[in-house]
Amino acid sequence: MTTKHKHSKLVRDKIPEIIKAQGGAALTKELDGAEYFDALNQKLTEEVAEYLENYDIEELADIVEVIYALVSHSGMSLDDFERIRMKKHAERGGFEKKILLIN
Repeated sequence: MTTKHKHSKLVRDKIPEIIKAQGGAALTKELDGAEYFDALNQKLTEEVAEYLENYDIEELADIVEVIYALVSHSGMSLDDFERIRMKKHAERGGFEKKILLIN
């Protein structure tokens, strides 16, 4: 007996192919701009929660993948995004010194 799962969530591009290769079927829909933006933000929340459950480094890779998709969806290149990140790093620093602000 085949079990059907209802997910209604954003998945990586190859997931429907993987499901088919495993003998399943995937009903999919391509999202429009606003739906895609909302789904990406939901996915970001989901991936952060999964990371916080077990601190698995692979979950961080998923978070970065979603962030890259959000950057691309905004119309910005990853190079421009990296320049913004580096500018903030130069102005405010990173987190290398492990400083906790108490007061």
